[in-house]
Amino acid sequence: MRRALWVLAVLLSHWRRHRMQFATLLIGLIAATALWSGVQAINQQARSAYDRAAATFGGVRTAMLVAPDTATFSQELFIRLRRAGWPVSPVLEGRVQINGRSVRLLGIEPVTLPADVGNAPRLGASDLSSFVAPPGQTLVARETLADLQEIEGAAPAISSGAKLPPLRVLPQLVPDVLVVDIGVAQRLLNKPDQVSRLLLGKAKGKPAPLASVIGEQLQRVEPNAETELERLTDSFHLNLTAFGLLSFFVGLFIVNSAVGLAFEQRLPMLRTLRACGASARLVNTVLVVELVVLALVAGLIGLVCGYFIAAALLPDVAASLRGLYGAQIPGQLTLRPEWWLAGIGISIAGALVAAATSLIKAIRMPVLATAQPRAWQQRQRRWLILQSAAACMVFAVALLLLHYGQSLIAGFGVLAALMFGAALILPAFLELILLLGQHFARKPLALWFWADSRQQLSGLSLALMALLLALAVNVGVSTMVETFSRTFIGWLNGRLAADVYISASDNAQAVAIRNWLRERSDVQAILSGGRAEAQVQGQPVELLGLPDHALYRERWPLLEVAPRAWTRLVPGNAAFISEQLSRRLNVRVGDVLEVPAPGGTWELDIVGIYADYGNPKGQLAVNVAALIRHFPQTPQTRIGLIVAKENISGLIAALQKQFSLDDRSVADQATVKSESIRIFNRTFAVTSALNAFTLGVAGIALLTSLLTLANSRLPQLAPLWAIGLTRPRLAAIELTKTLSVALFTSLLAVPLGLLVAWCLIAIVNVKAFGWRLPFHVFPLQLAELVAVALLASLIAALLPMLRLARMQPASLVKVFANER
Repeated sequence: MRRALWVLAVLLSHWRRHRMQFATLLIGLIAATALWSGVQAINQQARSAYDRAAATFGGVRTAMLVAPDTATFSQELFIRLRRAGWPVSPVLEGRVQINGRSVRLLGIEPVTLPADVGNAPRLGASDLSSFVAPPGQTLVARETLADLQEIEGAAPAISSGAKLPPLRVLPQLVPDVLVVDIGVAQRLLNKPDQVSRLLLGKAKGKPAPLASVIGEQLQRVEPNAETELERLTDSFHLNLTAFGLLSFFVGLFIVNSAVGLAFEQRLPMLRTLRACGASARLVNTVLVVELVVLALVAGLIGLVCGYFIAAALLPDVAASLRGLYGAQIPGQLTLRPEWWLAGIGISIAGALVAAATSLIKAIRMPVLATAQPRAWQQRQRRWLILQSAAACMVFAVALLLLHYGQSLIAGFGVLAALMFGAALILPAFLELILLLGQHFARKPLALWFWADSRQQLSGLSLALMALLLALAVNVGVSTMVETFSRTFIGWLNGRLAADVYISASDNAQAVAIRNWLRERSDVQAILSGGRAEAQVQGQPVELLGLPDHALYRERWPLLEVAPRAWTRLVPGNAAFISEQLSRRLNVRVGDVLEVPAPGGTWELDIVGIYADYGNPKGQLAVNVAALIRHFPQTPQTRIGLIVAKENISGLIAALQKQFSLDDRSVADQATVKSESIRIFNRTFAVTSALNAFTLGVAGIALLTSLLTLANSRLPQLAPLWAIGLTRPRLAAIELTKTLSVALFTSLLAVPLGLLVAWCLIAIVNVKAFGWRLPFHVFPLQLAELVAVALLASLIAALLPMLRLARMQPASLVKVFANER
């Protein structure tokens, strides 16, 4: 033990003499841990919210009985099952509008509610009578209360005019949910004696067989470990995890570079320790202990930084999940102990992985060779061929996944294999480019420039790999986002056909508004719409009612269309289907879809497929009159107006004055469009932030590699100084070499980034969301990203080059006196 402590003291003395190297090692570990743990904190917060939503008074975490073909069924089935000994509890679910905002209404029967419905909020005995007895209570989360702009104890009205029971805050409840007694819910949703599902508790005895009590009217649905919301958001969280993992590996490149140079510089020290009697096992054990201690310290700092990163990004992530999937995520970050343990563990594991190569080399290299820095670099060349062969194998895996993979994981597997293979083959490409430059060089200094760049490549390869990956991801994601942005704006122009949009509080107000509008000469057309919900082949589907107007025929974003599609839509036996729903149900133009409706099955011929970006639900667009015939309870509160541009502001002011409408109830097209674009931009703000973080870490990786190589470069630079080259000129040559390999790397990153963009658009987006975007290339954006990469490389190279330009001649003279 005492000998080990002496060995540790000797090894630690190296860091006292090389403080910059020690700082780069810690920076690498801190950056890797911070970005990874920050992303994991965000994912953990979101999944915790999904669990709360899934368990709210018996979600998919609870076994239940549902009707196979309809959204609701008679509560008589509940009575018969209770009498037969089945421990069931009824739930009625629907959506209501309050102050122009749509929220989920959940009706429960608290007396029969099973005790094992997950971690749902419970009603205490003292609260039960207040909840059930008139006027009852509406349980609501504090976030929802704020969104509705109401206060606790208020009894707001829904769009139909009916009033809710007084609001009461229940802290454990998830956002966007109102919970009332089932009798109240049946009245508010206008579904008397109807329930949506029956929750199943644990039976004390053996009840009668289900079929003998109710026949085939209900089917049992077993608890699901993964919710529909989790399945929808898997792609988003997988994307975040991929960014975090990329940043983690880029950080490890920094660690690998710093540890590699530290081992090289400590080789004479290791030789001396071995000569003094320390065994190779003891020396390597102490090296590992030293690394673990440093990783522990850096990991704790990285976790603190990760917490602040997660806290900064969480509002944008929450906005993204709410906009894309309707997921409600609390804006306050809460962390579990396992997050801290996992962060420290990943820091230690990453440090050991980054140092593994150096440890193995130190064990295997002969003792006499350890004093020769050139021996270390000569062995790097042998890995070039092996890396290239490994890259070809990884590319083959990517092709297999592309051809045979059908899942979202396979899509990300293609991306990972593509980028990993490109990183592995980068040194071979750069070696080939530099070899060609050397071949065509004629002057002695030019020959040395290319030959020395090749020799320097082994020390910079990891940093250049980090730069390649970071820039390729930036190119790929930026291309996808810009493509999505332009496509989204074009899609908005098609979907937002009307000039003014009105959302009435109820049907009576909507009728009054329509009658008032018909008397106005500045209104060119009144476009009434409607929305209803149904279950089609087990999928939640939104039915969108479209008015028969030329404006929709001209602008609706159809991707595929049958002949005379709009004409066939009018009678009510045809529909357009959204792109994502057509993929989920494997439905094409010409197929027939059966939609369960209150009056029976509604058969619809699919006559077109349209783009519906950002909607987590599948959607069917039908004629609005046909929708109201088949779904009579559809609220007719949505109104669109065609108005001359100069009359819009006056009409909106008159509407607000006449019907006391606020800005959320009436808005012009420009306002709706700008709000949609603002939400879109915020959705991708987290992606832009992670892009910047990743590129910044890659720049740090290049800086640390150049700093660690600075001292080992002196034997190559001192002879040039001795024959007459000034120190500033040597620094300029070194800067040119660094920028040259950075430029070559950046140019190679562009086609790789475009491949990444294609994978994101053609594979990942289709698997994750169900829609496919057109592929566009933006040359100006690519040039800007390459310029940013070169600027980052310039900044990273400036410090080592300035140190060289200001180096004292005595330092260069010492090179010829030292043992080499």
